[in-house]
Order: sequence, then C-alpha cells, then structure tokens
Amino acid sequence: MLTDLFIENMIGQELGDFKVTAFKDGKFKEVEKEDLRGKWSVFFFYPGDFTFV
Repeated sequence: MLTDLFIENMIGQELGDFKVTAFKDGKFKEVEKEDLRGKWSVFFFYPGDFTFV
C-alpha cells in the first residue's frame, strides 16, 4: 500500500542525545541536543543525498 511508504513523524517527541554537523552562516558547525534545548527546531534528512536546500 502507498501508506506503507510514509515514515511516522516525530512532531512533539523528544530526540535522544545527538551530535551532528550543521551548516550555518556559511560555516560547518557541530550541534548537540543541549545547544537546542528550549528552542524550536526543525530537522530534516535526505538519506544518501547531500543536496543543499
């Protein structure tokens, strides 16, 4: 079925601890969960694709 292709969203759920590389203000930067605590955040992923959006 087509609905089987959709991944469940995580809106309102808390993420586990993480450390990722982000691109901000023309530079790559390490970001951890603690850096974002108390702030609204949106995460999106492109598996196998590194296209800048």
